[in-house]
Amino acid sequence: MTLAVCRECRTEVSDQARSCPRCGAPRPADPAWSGTGFEWQSSRTLWGYPLVHIAFGRDRRGKRRVAQGVIAIGQFALGLITVAQFGVGLLFGFGQFIVAPAALAQFAGGLAVIGQFAAGYAAVGQFVLAYYGLAQLGLARFLWSSTAKDPEAVNFFLSVWEAVKHFMK
Repeated sequence: MTLAVCRECRTEVSDQARSCPRCGAPRPADPAWSGTGFEWQSSRTLWGYPLVHIAFGRDRRGKRRVAQGVIAIGQFALGLITVAQFGVGLLFGFGQFIVAPAALAQFAGGLAVIGQFAAGYAAVGQFVLAYYGLAQLGLARFLWSSTAKDPEAVNFFLSVWEAVKHFMK
């Protein structure tokens, strides 16, 4: 065993240490180690944010990488358009736990959302909490479900469907 210097706090540590006993930095004696996962961002920016930012894992200090950009992709992400496990989309989000005006996720929250568990103004999902809801089970002012067929909800979702079909032509 030989001694090395932690690249973060400059404390002497074993070259075999998995973390620094003083600051907790992972692999303190390995100067080439840049963390786990992956991170990339485009050189083009919009309003000071990268056009595309992709980030997964942890940085060399052990902190979670968070994607932040116009298009943000990662385990944790914030962007105009977000694809993430946990994310916030300022326009649209796709992932597992997403909050966005328009969201498609397992757990979705926003204005117009689709998800297994969805909450929003207009929500489609297995379980919904909404003003207009289309669900297997749900709480909504106007609900179309296996047990309730509120005419207002039926008309709303059929008109949305017609608009989508017209748009897709």
